[in-house]
Amino acid sequence: MNEEHRHQIQPAVVKRLKRASGHLNNVISMIETQRTCLEVAQQLHAVERAIAAAKKALIHEHLDHCLDHALQSQPRASREAMAEFKDITKYL
Repeated sequence: MNEEHRHQIQPAVVKRLKRASGHLNNVISMIETQRTCLEVAQQLHAVERAIAAAKKALIHEHLDHCLDHALQSQPRASREAMAEFKDITKYL
């Protein structure tokens, strides 16, 4: 990845993913030590949510910066379509 494509959100995404990685390692230990299925499922759910939040933050950052930049010289209708697309992605 080129330096020019780095964004402010990247350190936050890395931090979230490292936290999720730590939680996942704990889940593996929980399974190895035969913790209850409920406990393991709860922790797996937390790992999934952490990864989903990191992915969502990364995608929104890309939409907000990279695609906006690419559309600067495009017709107004294209920019308006992108704005509408960005709005609807908030519901994913």
